[in-house]
Amino acid sequence: MSLSVIVAVFPLVFLAELPDKTMFASLVLATRGRPLAVWLGACLAFAVHVVIAVSVGVAVFSLLPHRVVQIVVGLMFAGGALYAYLSRTHVEAEELTQIGSHRTALLTATGVIFLAEWGDLTQVLTANLAVHYRDWLSVGVAAQAALMAVAGLAVLGGSRVLGRVRLATLRLVTAVVLAGLAVYTLTEAVRGR
Repeated sequence: MSLSVIVAVFPLVFLAELPDKTMFASLVLATRGRPLAVWLGACLAFAVHVVIAVSVGVAVFSLLPHRVVQIVVGLMFAGGALYAYLSRTHVEAEELTQIGSHRTALLTATGVIFLAEWGDLTQVLTANLAVHYRDWLSVGVAAQAALMAVAGLAVLGGSRVLGRVRLATLRLVTAVVLAGLAVYTLTEAVRGR
C-alpha cells in the first residue's frame, strides 16, 4: 500500500463526493432516521461500490495496452470534469419519510446510497484512479475513507458546511482538478509514458 497514492486520491474523491447527490441523500436520511445507522449504511454501500470500481479499473488496465488505457482514463477525467462543471448548480435531494428503527435506517441508507452511486462521478473517478495509479488497494482505501468522511460530514453537520461553502464552488474546484488530471494523463499518453 502506498501512502503517497492514498494522500493523492483522498482529496480528489472527497471533493468529487462532497457536492454529490449521495451526500445530500445521507444528509436527508440522517434528518429522518438515526444518524449512526445512516452513516453505517452509507459506508457499507460505498464499500461495495469501491470494490466494484477498483476491480473494473484493474481489469481494464490488464486487458488494454497502456497507451490506450491512458487515453481512455484521460477522456474519462475530462468527462468527469465536464459533468462536475455542468452540474455545479444542480442539486438532487429527495424528501424521504421518517425512518424509525436502527435496522430500518441502516437498510434504507444502504439501499438508497447503493442505488444512487451507480455510474456516479466518484465511482468512475475511483475506477480511473485505480487504472492511473495501478494500485487498487491504495486507491480503494483512500476512496473508501473519503466517502466515509463525506457521509460523516453529511450526517453530523452537512447543512452547516453547505451554509458556508457554495455548492457551485465545490463543483467548480472538482471540475478544475479533474480537467488538470485529464490534461496530464493525455499528455503522458501522447509522450508514450
